[in-house]
Amino acid sequence: MSRLRQAVAFFAGFLAGALALYVLLLSKGQLVRGPSFAAMPAATFATPSPSAFSATPVPPSSAPSPSFATPAPWAPQAEAPLAVPDAPAPAQALTAPPPDLDDFARLRTRDIAIPVPGVDASRIRDDFTEMRGGHVHEAIDIPASRGTPVLAVDDGVVQKLFTSAQGGLTVYEFDRDAAYCYYYAHLDRYADGMKEGMAVKKGDVIGYVGTSGNAPPGTPHLHFTIFKLGPEKEWWKGTAVNPFPLWALKKLSNNG
Repeated sequence: MSRLRQAVAFFAGFLAGALALYVLLLSKGQLVRGPSFAAMPAATFATPSPSAFSATPVPPSSAPSPSFATPAPWAPQAEAPLAVPDAPAPAQALTAPPPDLDDFARLRTRDIAIPVPGVDASRIRDDFTEMRGGHVHEAIDIPASRGTPVLAVDDGVVQKLFTSAQGGLTVYEFDRDAAYCYYYAHLDRYADGMKEGMAVKKGDVIGYVGTSGNAPPGTPHLHFTIFKLGPEKEWWKGTAVNPFPLWALKKLSNNG
């Protein structure tokens, strides 16, 4: 019993010394009294999910991403970038005019005459694109009485006098630049003294209206067209050019 009493007396002395040391330190301000547990808000604990007790580790990628608070209204906002204007597209070169417009412009400067005198432009019909016997006409028919003179429409040279089954008696006149060929067909006869290689002036008589070739006997007329010559300058070849717009323009000019 003596040992038990000694132990109790030692423990009581230890507690008394500890308490005296605590009071001494507290009185000197070397200990800060913490918040009372009564003043602390009650802690709330979320019920853990079953996966929280799983032995399988959760991969980092599946962890929820942190959320960020919305900035205060006074926080400076980044300015939107200025709109960049579209760069202007480079100017494209104008396409070359179609050959028929180019030919029209060149022939207009020649003031191509109507090859039958006394015929008004309003009496001429544009039948250049009509079908004739399975092919495009590519010429203008000018009705006139048989024997009516046929005039050169421009200055030039008689390149060829030719007789064919379709055109009958024909004249191929090259212009002075040998760029175009004026074609006169279905003539009744040539003018006196006509020969190949002779120069003619606009308005010179080169033949007379008829129905030679495949023209119907009861419909005398002049079959006329213009051919644009190729580099070979072959009188039987060329690209047909419609002369009607030239005469239609002449009519408008006269009316003005």
